[in-house]
Amino acid sequence: MLKTSSFTDKLKTFPQYVIPQHLLSQWIHHVMRWQGGCVTHWAIKQFVQHYQVDMQAAELSKPTDYKNFNQFFTRTLRTDARPIAANHIISPVDGVISQLGAISQHQLLQAKGHEFSLTALLGGSTHLSTYFDNGLFCTIYLSPKDYHRIHSPITGYVREMTYIPGKLFSVNKRTTQVVPQLFARNERLICILETAIGKVAVIFVGALFVGSMETKWAGTITPPYQGQMQSWQYLPNELSLQCGEEMGRFNMGSTVILLLPPNRARWLAQYEPDSALRMGQALAELAT
Repeated sequence: MLKTSSFTDKLKTFPQYVIPQHLLSQWIHHVMRWQGGCVTHWAIKQFVQHYQVDMQAAELSKPTDYKNFNQFFTRTLRTDARPIAANHIISPVDGVISQLGAISQHQLLQAKGHEFSLTALLGGSTHLSTYFDNGLFCTIYLSPKDYHRIHSPITGYVREMTYIPGKLFSVNKRTTQVVPQLFARNERLICILETAIGKVAVIFVGALFVGSMETKWAGTITPPYQGQMQSWQYLPNELSLQCGEEMGRFNMGSTVILLLPPNRARWLAQYEPDSALRMGQALAELAT
């Protein structure tokens, strides 16, 4: 039964290898910004009902409040909707934990029985890979129904940001079990924060139909989907972020990977794969 299921998953995933991933995602980018009036409002209403989106938490709670689907998808929340846990490292997003644990020998767990390279995830940076080896990681999947803004998990400063071009495979559970090195192959944006516990990495992982990734300080990073790596360096104290402050946003569902340095924190015991998270929830406690 296990072999049949595995073969079925591979068969269902195969089309992602051959479809024009970036072209389709760029098309979605334009569709999301189409202002279709009552058609757009109807589509938003159907989406809310189908995915059971909690609109009571949104700053604008009615489908008619949004001119296009992208405004709805990147909606802001009420100021009291996501309390920020004090004295903890918080979840940077709403989502579900795919995997979490310790980084060992420069490897992270992608899915049961499948690991991927920390060095490859970090765009080949051996310096950062060495720094985070034996530290902690948490991979959080954002489904279409989730709030799609990313927030700082801890107070600190943005010191560097790197865009790494790549594929745009889906990041759902089936694909993570089938596509080797998925998160190190997909397009991603690495944000390195300097904090009281040292460097912390918040990695935005692109995915199929993710129309764009953007940050609060640099604006839209994609599209266009660039064919080469780009890096930005920031001066100490130039870009400060309070714990819970917005960093950026996704369109459509995707994944965020959080990396913490060794011996500086520990995941709270109640969390495991498939645990649901809300932005602002305590995710890790500082080591004493």
